[in-house]
Amino acid sequence: MRTLSNMGFALFGAGLIAISYGLARFAFGLFVPSISAELDLTAHRIGIIGALPFISFVLATLVAPLAADRLGARNLAVISGCFGAGGLTLISQAASAMSLGIGVFTCGICTGLMMPALTTAMQALVSRTMHGRVSSIMNAGTSIGIIVAVPTVVFLFDAWRFTYAMFAVLAGVGVVAAWFFIPSVSRIVPANAVPPPPLNRQQWSRLIRLTLFAFIMGFVSAPYWLFAPDLAVTLGALSPGHTGWLWFAVGIAGLGGAMISDLADRNNPPITQALMLMMLASSLALLAASPGQLGLAMFSALVFGLAYMSLTGLYLMTGIRLLPGRLSMGPVLPFMAVALGQAAGSPVIGALVDRLGYADAFAIFAMVGILASMLSPIYPGHIDYWADWTEEATETAEAEEEEQPAVEDTGLQAAYDQQLVDENGDPVEPAVEEDETT
Repeated sequence: MRTLSNMGFALFGAGLIAISYGLARFAFGLFVPSISAELDLTAHRIGIIGALPFISFVLATLVAPLAADRLGARNLAVISGCFGAGGLTLISQAASAMSLGIGVFTCGICTGLMMPALTTAMQALVSRTMHGRVSSIMNAGTSIGIIVAVPTVVFLFDAWRFTYAMFAVLAGVGVVAAWFFIPSVSRIVPANAVPPPPLNRQQWSRLIRLTLFAFIMGFVSAPYWLFAPDLAVTLGALSPGHTGWLWFAVGIAGLGGAMISDLADRNNPPITQALMLMMLASSLALLAASPGQLGLAMFSALVFGLAYMSLTGLYLMTGIRLLPGRLSMGPVLPFMAVALGQAAGSPVIGALVDRLGYADAFAIFAMVGILASMLSPIYPGHIDYWADWTEEATETAEAEEEEQPAVEDTGLQAAYDQQLVDENGDPVEPAVEEDETT
């Protein structure tokens, strides 16, 4: 194995996320017009197929922490990449709805295993003082993968089988790279880290609220990921090649999502959650209202990409904060809720499109998002970490919850800093002492 620096691992991880999330999971919507036309699939059937990778993502995520402990980061990343290469190959050779569904289901397994593998490797290779920055860069890999898929649609919109074969080759390259650059280690927890006590009632309440909002966001976002290009082609008469620019706009705007979510945690998470969820819903309505105007359609994609990536980043930080000391659950719980929402929303939007048409179906989902954004005042705000686990500290936290926290106590890195504490309640020292600029 070759050793990577902090930033080297961040960039390498972003590349693997680009393949497993951007290409294996979210690029599917770009090719729906071509795939549905060649395989003669209705919108309802596409909706059911589109739900499969989200279901397999959740199933894979449930077993990923145990798999990481038993198999180690390298083996889990290699297995994830093999699922990705296999799933993409199956899609490229799909001759029916059944074979297509098997392919996208397999790709979802790849997505569910990759991030836990990279998180495990990060704990071994990266200084804890850099975990927040490295995680942000890796999360940006989703947007990078979406951007990479754009030229294939612009220039090869009628050759989706060849395109997916190329994606499979990239996934194979990722498998080889994972074998050489990811260590064969299991999750590392310092000996002086205090085991987390059971969750109290207040923490359970916050977790339930976070999960519900993440589920709703996934539900509302499902139409865009699955049917936005097909809507632009069917309702707006845009060329299938032009739909690639929608995903380009989504990817570019998504790169700013990490910064937005970090700033949100430093200010007012409930207000930011309300604003971003409203923007997400508005992007659906805008696309449905002007699908034939490429400029307006791209603007709706910019709004969608910024809102979606900002919300996933905000949910990630909230999940980490709500579950300190539980390294295998905090980062993945909100993503599981989002995926379940997308799995529920995909067949629903497919059925609505068949029955009502694209415009009305997207408008209904936009209405759901707007209504949910009005409930954002109950979104869990700033959290007092480990101090919440004593009754006295809980009362203090409730009394001080409305106060503005210090800047150094907020943001993604602060969330990681407070994940592991010693018997005195202080964050454990970084396991890897390196220059933060490496």
